Amino acid sequence: MWRSQARAFLFRLSIPRASSTKTQVPSKTLILVSCSSPHFSPWISQMNQTIPIYKHPRFFSHSPEPIDSATDNYKGTDDTGAEKNDIFGEHPSFISQETDASLSISGFGVVENDPFDKNPDPVLRISDDSSMILDNGIEKEDAFGKTPDFISPESYDLSEKDGIFGENPSLRSEDMVDDIDRTDIEGGELKDSFISEEAAEEIVSEVPEVDMEQLENVLSVLQSSSDVPLDSSLDELGLDISEEFAVRVIQTPQVLGENLIGFFRWASKKPEFLISSRVIDCLVQAIGVGCRKREVYALWDLVKEIGEKEKGLLNTEILNGLISLKGKAGVEVFNKFDEFGCKHDSDSYYLTVEALFTRSMFDSAVSVCEKMLNSGELPNGERIGKIIVGLCKGSKMRDAHSVYLMAKEKHKYPPKSSVNFLINKLSGDNGTVHLAAELLENFSGESRKYAIKQFASVIRGLCRMQDVKEAKKLLFKMIDEGPPPGNAAFNFVITGLCKAGEMDEAISLMKAMESRGLRPDLYTYSVIMSGFASGGQMDDASRIFSEAKKMHSKLCPVIYHTLIRGYCKIEEFDNALKFLGEMKYCGVQPNADEYNKLIQSLCLKALDWHTAEKLLEDMKEKGLYLNTITRGLIRAIKELEAEEMQGASVEVSEP
Repeated sequence: MWRSQARAFLFRLSIPRASSTKTQVPSKTLILVSCSSPHFSPWISQMNQTIPIYKHPRFFSHSPEPIDSATDNYKGTDDTGAEKNDIFGEHPSFISQETDASLSISGFGVVENDPFDKNPDPVLRISDDSSMILDNGIEKEDAFGKTPDFISPESYDLSEKDGIFGENPSLRSEDMVDDIDRTDIEGGELKDSFISEEAAEEIVSEVPEVDMEQLENVLSVLQSSSDVPLDSSLDELGLDISEEFAVRVIQTPQVLGENLIGFFRWASKKPEFLISSRVIDCLVQAIGVGCRKREVYALWDLVKEIGEKEKGLLNTEILNGLISLKGKAGVEVFNKFDEFGCKHDSDSYYLTVEALFTRSMFDSAVSVCEKMLNSGELPNGERIGKIIVGLCKGSKMRDAHSVYLMAKEKHKYPPKSSVNFLINKLSGDNGTVHLAAELLENFSGESRKYAIKQFASVIRGLCRMQDVKEAKKLLFKMIDEGPPPGNAAFNFVITGLCKAGEMDEAISLMKAMESRGLRPDLYTYSVIMSGFASGGQMDDASRIFSEAKKMHSKLCPVIYHTLIRGYCKIEEFDNALKFLGEMKYCGVQPNADEYNKLIQSLCLKALDWHTAEKLLEDMKEKGLYLNTITRGLIRAIKELEAEEMQGASVEVSEP
């Protein structure tokens, strides 16, 4: 009880008080007024006999000098030339010391040469009980309103104060309001506009008090593990359920979600409890913290029942909260928006797609994305990037490309990493390589400078689909405009040229590669050698092999394998055996593939099972295994030769 009272007191304290009927300045406070009539000089002369209540009212950051007496004189003169007293003392409280030098005070308090007033004719007068000022003897409304900002705090009636300086919040210490609970009023933050004290008290009185003892009893029941049904335990407490009470219960941490749902169902049966959107939203948020699959479906069943019975209680935010809980229920919630009278927003689409990605339901995600594109409600760039990546992982590159184009049209740009991922995925499919090539046109400046991998990926895709001409065109565009191509981009085009049999262009491109300061790697040499070997040009292949030996101290097995296969193809087995021996001498360990290819060629083309058996023994020593088919081939050739020799001997023995 005392907490609610304290809260109400602090709340009332934080609300600016409306101007009361007595908003004028007390009679002993002096203010500046504009008056050009000299008929008030007898009345003004009485000011010299008036002593201000406070000697040091401050309106500026610079503190005035201390005044020893209330009647300290300011050295001004009257009409007769005699010095007269200024009741404000040496430094008037409302005049800064920086501007004091530019002002002079005339005989009866007229301030002359005021740089801020084009008609400098103000006089000092005592404000009686009025908020009006005089100009040429006519009452006129104060331009500053009823509470001028330049009036000192001391000028307020301190008998009516609740704080240090009364109920004007602009004069209250900041330390007094730091800890005030700024309750949500009118759907937003506490307004700075003035409201009446009666209205403030009415708002406070409308906030229902929560019985802390009853709250603790309810939480004790919800957090216990008793076998007694929840409804029975709650009925025994004899509670009066209000919206504020239900919210306090639901927002309490460490309560099982199923118990919160049970409490809500029990409370909804109470006649005094009215279900509101606020309570439903709090329940959805509470269940969303560490929720389990069973609780998600139970919550969705509850909200669905409410939406079917009570129209207008559910809103987009509540349904989005349900979708964010993931799971299959998110799709059902998405499809119920129209039935509940809610409209999808960007969060609705994104959260639904994200929930579908977690269940690898990419076809359904594409359907939701199509609705999102048709509605034009797109999330921010970061979320667009996540949708693009998710669609690409589900092999939905074309749909991801459509999402990217729409986002670009709406000026919502996904992160660079997402765009790069999209380009790489589009390049991996022959049907979407040209889409990836179009996306490269979006790179410019610094982004183009660091897009080497993306350009190389597109070149590789073009070469894979045998569009070498377009790949070569893109390569030279990189050379002219950037980004500078690396070995990978050159190798992809060289490989495509070699497969197409255009060996002269491949050699020319390797020379261009060297002219740019790039060193052809072993892959480059092996690709060109393979191109020559496929055409039976083993002399050219041997020449490239010699260049590779000069450029690289240690060669790879692939280069030797290319030569061995090439010589076996033209049936020069001696050269093939020579390079097999050179592999051992250069420290390159041959694998079973080289032996297998050479043994098959010796058996099928040369019928030389003797050399084949020697190679088989060499393999056994190195711990290499020859497949069964090749072993059977050696045995078959050996038996065939034995049969031929036996047949020949029979023919010789016959007369």
